[in-house]
Amino acid sequence: MSDDTIIDIRDLHDPQLTELQKTVLEQAGAHPVAFTEEAVLEAAKAETGLSDFGDEDFRERLRVWLRAIDEDEGASAVTRINLFQMTVRYAATRLRLEDLIKRHPEILDIEIDRPIIVAGLPRSGTTHLLNLISADSRLRSLPWWEAIAPVPAPEDEVAPGETDPRWTRAAEGWQQQDAVLPYMKAMHEFSPDHVSEDIELQAIDFSSYLIEWLAMVPRWRDYYLSHDQSGTYAYLKKALQALTWLKGPNRWVLKCPQHMEQLPVLYKTFPDATFVITHRDPVASIQSAITMSCYAARILRKSVNADEQAEYWIDRYERLLQRCVRDRDLLPESQTLDVYFHELMSDTDTVLREIYRKAELPLTDDALAELHDFLDSHPRGKHGRVVYDLRRDFGLEPADVRKRFDFYFEKFPVREEVK
Repeated sequence: MSDDTIIDIRDLHDPQLTELQKTVLEQAGAHPVAFTEEAVLEAAKAETGLSDFGDEDFRERLRVWLRAIDEDEGASAVTRINLFQMTVRYAATRLRLEDLIKRHPEILDIEIDRPIIVAGLPRSGTTHLLNLISADSRLRSLPWWEAIAPVPAPEDEVAPGETDPRWTRAAEGWQQQDAVLPYMKAMHEFSPDHVSEDIELQAIDFSSYLIEWLAMVPRWRDYYLSHDQSGTYAYLKKALQALTWLKGPNRWVLKCPQHMEQLPVLYKTFPDATFVITHRDPVASIQSAITMSCYAARILRKSVNADEQAEYWIDRYERLLQRCVRDRDLLPESQTLDVYFHELMSDTDTVLREIYRKAELPLTDDALAELHDFLDSHPRGKHGRVVYDLRRDFGLEPADVRKRFDFYFEKFPVREEVK
């Protein structure tokens, strides 16, 4: 598939499943799982041979997280198995992280030096910008293979020059996902070297908005939004210190759309960071996000409910952007840059120069060459261009949806995209 391939998903509402998709759903249905705190934590202990989870306050969040997932009657058996395994993975990672720090307490003395942190709407260029800046070899980033297994197990230790087993497992997982949902890579890639959001490290503390993307979990959304996230962001920093100890350097480039609604906590945790906030027409972002969600729903949901997806995410975007508008001016102007999607796409070098200026990081000829090499090898639409049609696929008028976000356009000069 090339960048001139048009992907028009015509069966969003009534998916025509492939034989592989049918097989995956059938096999998952034969293996029910129980979403209990004991089941998750005992599985993590058995996997690692460890038992110290550190601060126990995560248990309340875990219980709410699991109850919310269990209440989702529309979740497919695939979703239930995937979320159970994912939750066990986070618990096992927490055990390994706490064990590593217990053996090497000097980890907590490591400075996370002036990180560059990208925040912005989902589907607003944040992933592209993160991966682009991560091409600068002076900076530390979080590739997907490392994000899903940040602390190596004893059996993962390898000699220099050998392939890390964690990379191999991530590659195998990506191949399996690509076989089941082949259009997903055109919307959100999960290949092993693709740079990941730091949300994977927040999830070790069992918080963040992560599971909202994988199930209908209003109970969790309300719990998360009503609780201070300072502890989870502190845990994110602790994980970054451990990863820096395992493999430097200590100047990171990070990204998560969730940061838009957590700006005060983000600033408190990383007071010397450079904050790059990307902005895009929310209608374009929502149109892209719910198309992606509905495409994945042929595997993740018992049936596809496009109205439910649209209603949930329009409301969720409104909550996120209300907080961004409220809190944006709490960030120091000398450390903050608002980046508009149309400018990022049309004049990338100018945007990069301004980011590097704010970060007080010289944009050397060598660094610029690394960034241009990335752009040349990762053109927009590399895996094909998806057709997004809000009217046809969701029965929504762009102007009507956009009215919900007048408050956002009054604050930021965002260019309308979807007419």
